[in-house]
Amino acid sequence: MISAKHFINDPTKLVYQAIKSIPLLNPTVSVDEANKVVYRNHYDSSCARKVSVLSGGGAGHEPSFVAFVGEGMLDVAVSGTIFASPSPSQIYSALGALDRRRKRVEGHSVVMILMNYTGDVMNFGLAAEKAQAAGLKVDMVIVSDDVGVGREKGGKVGRRGIAGTVLVHKIAGAMAEEGCEHEEIKRMAELATENLVSVGASLGHVHVPGHDVSHDTLRTDEIEVGMGIHNEQGFKRMKIPDTTELIKLLLGQLLDENDADRAFLGKISKEDEFVLMVNNLGGVSPLELGGITVEVVDQLGSVYQIKPKRVYSGAFMTSLNGNGISITLLRLEDGEMLQYLDAESRTLGSPSSMHFQDWYKVRKEVDTKADTAKEALATTYKKSGLKLDLKLFQDVVTAGVKNLIDAEKEITKYDSIVGDGDCGIGLKRGAEAVLELVQSGQLGDDAAVTMQKIAEAVERSMDGTSGAIYCCTQDGSERPVTMHDWYTAALSAQQSLSKYTPARPGDRTLIDALFPFLKTLNDTNGDLYAAVEAGRKGAESTRGMKASLGRTVYVGDVGDVPDPGAVGVVKLVEGLGEGLKNNSRRN
Repeated sequence: MISAKHFINDPTKLVYQAIKSIPLLNPTVSVDEANKVVYRNHYDSSCARKVSVLSGGGAGHEPSFVAFVGEGMLDVAVSGTIFASPSPSQIYSALGALDRRRKRVEGHSVVMILMNYTGDVMNFGLAAEKAQAAGLKVDMVIVSDDVGVGREKGGKVGRRGIAGTVLVHKIAGAMAEEGCEHEEIKRMAELATENLVSVGASLGHVHVPGHDVSHDTLRTDEIEVGMGIHNEQGFKRMKIPDTTELIKLLLGQLLDENDADRAFLGKISKEDEFVLMVNNLGGVSPLELGGITVEVVDQLGSVYQIKPKRVYSGAFMTSLNGNGISITLLRLEDGEMLQYLDAESRTLGSPSSMHFQDWYKVRKEVDTKADTAKEALATTYKKSGLKLDLKLFQDVVTAGVKNLIDAEKEITKYDSIVGDGDCGIGLKRGAEAVLELVQSGQLGDDAAVTMQKIAEAVERSMDGTSGAIYCCTQDGSERPVTMHDWYTAALSAQQSLSKYTPARPGDRTLIDALFPFLKTLNDTNGDLYAAVEAGRKGAESTRGMKASLGRTVYVGDVGDVPDPGAVGVVKLVEGLGEGLKNNSRRN
């Protein structure tokens, strides 16, 4: 049974309070509260670091990611809401905070390390592109270490990134601290990822503060093997075995060379050396975790003749208060990996504690305002000369976002069954931000500028995968605004997204509703009502459809539940259609 009891029940307040606690405990970091960014506030004069390491993801995984900021690990981390990716705007702000170093360090660049989740890949990718256009060198390393998702089930989306990501953070951070070159750090981080495998098991799902208690079919005598760190279902449920049998099963998932679906390390030789990490998902007592760690080490030696060069045990990548564990093995493919894992680090989340001298260092006043963090990478609105009927535009958009807001409970219900329950809330946040912008009187009649402002509002307020999709806009062409122009701009944004996601109709994503809507809009020369109907049919087609992308991939049979994102698209465009119809009646 899921416990719904929390000391702080407001999820938004909870995340902001947790972020604010970091500099209280570590005097070497500062916080951009508005963007939920934690970054190093000073560098020692002896530090040769010219490559910055950035990471981030949804809240709820602490100490990942914000507590890994500090000497020897991350330079900056950015947090989304609970279990949802930070928005491109937040990530761009984090890059802006780093870019100020470029004024002092010639050739400064950034290596991003993120986990393989659709929203993370898209949002970090979009922010990286904006930073690259502003002249900052940025590369992404995507970690996918979870063997709980085999090759067949992973499909297009591939394996999830879970606790092994922490070891990649440590290696890359130590290399950057030592002054290694950008390409060298990127290569080593990618090599570590290729030699990294993890798998988890949990005795129950977790409850996100502020959410209704979602369904949980895991019985009190069952354990779930391979469950994701966002409440995604695993690959197997079984009666709780004794510890020996459980660890035997998990190590088999990691190391069985005959399992074609999961033998991601390939052939393992007697000369291979490994590092072991036993991770607490948040709710396991240190006493029990110690017992599990011993069992893992014993079986590695007796069954696989592996004696780990290093053993790490603790809470590194949690799932709120998840009553579960994960096991990670890193094959030391390069002899220097161990050197970097052993290097000193001063962060709240790393095994080494803070040095007392840090409390006595003189801290410079650091301006943590959001605008200052983005100063070096400022946005410039590009006018198109395309004129809007502003009153009509505002009426139609208002109707669309209000309809989406009203649908939040329905969408959340669907996503609680097939995902992690945040889709409806995320869409509602974005819709409310757009509504506030429309009502503020800040919009003008230039189509391109107006859409850029709406995209920024969505970026600031909306996390997760859908946020990245809804915030993609393009400038218009040098012609009067027509329905075809809107279609062309949306299609261009969709093509841009394809660089970060292979989602197509039939993959059970919001594209199943968005694509037929846009195509019909174009084919009918702007018949919005026909396009809405096509989108509605597309969303309905996702009922019972096997997912190829997104977190639903890991759920299995979804029954008669439609894709929540596709439903969100339909609710929005239905509202737009009603707004247009009502405006026509008044006129």
